[in-house]
Amino acid sequence: MPKSDNQKLKIFYIRDYLEKNSHEDHPVRASELIEMLERQHNIRCDRKTVFSDIAALQDYGMDIISIPGRNGGYYIASRNFDLPELKLLIDAVQSSRYLTEKKSRELIEKLCDQCSIHDARLMRRNVIVSGRVKSMNESIYNNVDYIQEAIALDRQISFRYFDWDLQGKRRYREKSYIASPYGLCQDSDNCYLLAWSERHGVTQYRVDRMSHIQISQEARIPCPELTGKAFTEHANRLFQMFSGENVNVKLRFHKNLVNVVIDRFGTETMLIPEPDGEHFTFTVNVAVSPMFLSWVIGFGNLAQILRPQSAIDACKELCAQAVDQY
Repeated sequence: MPKSDNQKLKIFYIRDYLEKNSHEDHPVRASELIEMLERQHNIRCDRKTVFSDIAALQDYGMDIISIPGRNGGYYIASRNFDLPELKLLIDAVQSSRYLTEKKSRELIEKLCDQCSIHDARLMRRNVIVSGRVKSMNESIYNNVDYIQEAIALDRQISFRYFDWDLQGKRRYREKSYIASPYGLCQDSDNCYLLAWSERHGVTQYRVDRMSHIQISQEARIPCPELTGKAFTEHANRLFQMFSGENVNVKLRFHKNLVNVVIDRFGTETMLIPEPDGEHFTFTVNVAVSPMFLSWVIGFGNLAQILRPQSAIDACKELCAQAVDQY
């Protein structure tokens, strides 16, 4: 590359170096920038030129702080992401089970690139993505992209769906699936597509068990149950994405489980204290599936279904089946 071209790129090299290396506790000196430009890019300049380029970057909008004095220098005070925001995003990627270990590491590295090397070094110390059950479908990232594109284009999709066999290998179901995608949501550490299909009506699919996704030329089938606010309401009624009959269920929980109820159903849930001062009741509209019943049973004598009788009977039957196993 000719020297003149390097000179044209000088201000960009300075910007990139400050973004990667500057920190409030580790300001970059002008001499360090001069040495970097000559050593890495064969660009010679003096302090006056560096000062001018820093001023130009500040005029452009970069929040570069100049610290005067012998131990002074420059550092970027604000970035696209604050450090707490990056930590939050990294924690979300780290804890996600539907991202593969490889993809988790790739995303975390990209997030670490958004801060200085000093902060990135600290964040990487606490990152653990191995030793946990992670999705084995490396294409899930592309699956999400295809699905979102289909939703934006208001198109149907076709795909293959598979199950895992006892040898840990994929076993594809016999026929291809065709569905109208309406949105993605996460539940129980897995990513699901909520969609409408002619075969199943309103249904959901594990995104990590989908493959060979293709966007159709056919428009999506209208589905009011998954449109607008109804989408969120439908997703909230599902337990771990298992379908069931949607009914209003009244429950009686011990007061120690208030946080559990609020976390699951939200702060708008009306909690009615019982006269004994130890319990409360509430009513929610849910899909009465085995997963919902198991959730209630898991709290033992701290939780009880009061009505309807059909949900009580289903809970008794599930308990009886479990007891029969032993």
